[in-house]
Amino acid sequence: MVETIKIDGHEFTGYQIPTEHGTILLLQGARGFLGCGYFNIETADKMREHVAIVRGVKTFDDMLAAPVAACSSAAANLGLRPGMSGRDALLKLV
Repeated sequence: MVETIKIDGHEFTGYQIPTEHGTILLLQGARGFLGCGYFNIETADKMREHVAIVRGVKTFDDMLAAPVAACSSAAANLGLRPGMSGRDALLKLV
């Protein structure tokens, strides 16, 4: 499923992919993405992607409220930090 999410006048594309035991969630911004625990920071670092990861989420709303558990080096250079909300992290990826 693909969905448009609006936050503070900015549009993000949300991707929701059901799996046998859960759901893969990703919110795409212009410069990077906020992903669920299925994603891997080491790979994001190798690819020099701007990525922040939130864990224990089941919906896009959960992702926005959850604290960032990890972020790539490239994302850290944009000011993303573990502990900030997914919403705040996503707004730095505009």
